[in-house]
Amino acid sequence: MNARVASHRRTRARAAGAIALVGAATATALGGFAHADPQPTPAEVRARVDRLHHEAEQTVEEYNGVREKADRTERALDDLRDEAARKTARLNDARNALGSFATAQYRNGTADPTLQLALSAEPEDYLRQAALLERVGNRQATALEGVGRQLREVEQVRAEARDRLAELKDARAELKRHKSAIEDKLTEARGLLDTLTAEQRDAVLGADGHSGAGGAAGDRAGRGAARGPVQAPNARAARAVSYAQGAVGSPYVWGAIGPAAFDCSGLTQAAWGAAGVSLPRTTYTQAAAGSTVPRSALAPGDLVFYYSGLSHVGIYAGGGQIIHAPRPGATVRYAPVDSMPFVTAVRPA
Repeated sequence: MNARVASHRRTRARAAGAIALVGAATATALGGFAHADPQPTPAEVRARVDRLHHEAEQTVEEYNGVREKADRTERALDDLRDEAARKTARLNDARNALGSFATAQYRNGTADPTLQLALSAEPEDYLRQAALLERVGNRQATALEGVGRQLREVEQVRAEARDRLAELKDARAELKRHKSAIEDKLTEARGLLDTLTAEQRDAVLGADGHSGAGGAAGDRAGRGAARGPVQAPNARAARAVSYAQGAVGSPYVWGAIGPAAFDCSGLTQAAWGAAGVSLPRTTYTQAAAGSTVPRSALAPGDLVFYYSGLSHVGIYAGGGQIIHAPRPGATVRYAPVDSMPFVTAVRPA
């Protein structure tokens, strides 16, 4: 009995040893997977969040451009629909007049087959057989020619409206794709920020998110530099700067053009719009909406563009400061003009 117990214990010990050896071998072979990736440092989080915000901003400007095109297409479609309705009403009037004439001929037993064709349920047949017009008198031929011309005009307008509708559908699908891409990047950025403590997150978000100073310190510096009358090149530039100053503290919302929230190009468009100057919607079109100004000759009201793709813009406020809408989660604020990679500056006409 004791011998069997001892043997059983030796067997269990050997099994435990084998399991331990297998576990050690497995841990060695899969050592790269046995440990989670190290938590990113706050500096790494900030760099990745900045990159995601920058990529999102580029997509926002593309979105703004497509939305502007969609709005133009929708207005053109509405105009075409109105034009088609007017032309159709005139066509119906002309056909009603022919109908009265046809009734009189029918009563006299003289209804012309061409006239009947023009009043048929399929007027396209009339267009294909217009040569039959030669069989009616001059007065009737003139009236029938008018109907044919109006039929062609209505069909032309309707065809153009169909083309515009197809363009609008394509633009809306593209808007949906851009919106999804923007939201994916912003969601990823929020996920990264959620890995930080509240204090670390405040330190990251206290900056513009564009590798430069900003936040409350930037606002204080900007307000100090902007005290007193703005020495702008003209009254319109002064009004544009005044509008931007009044927008300081408003939230950044991508796609927004004010008055309660803005994205970067929405702020500059609204500021210059308040001065009576109509700017295009996107950064890359605004960059062509005036005369180029060298960095050394900036004056209040000038538009200052950043990054190689001209994906960000602010309005120069004087004293080495711009006012801009930095990124999601931030508010419209002052920042040093050299806080981001400067590309060009433009003075709106």
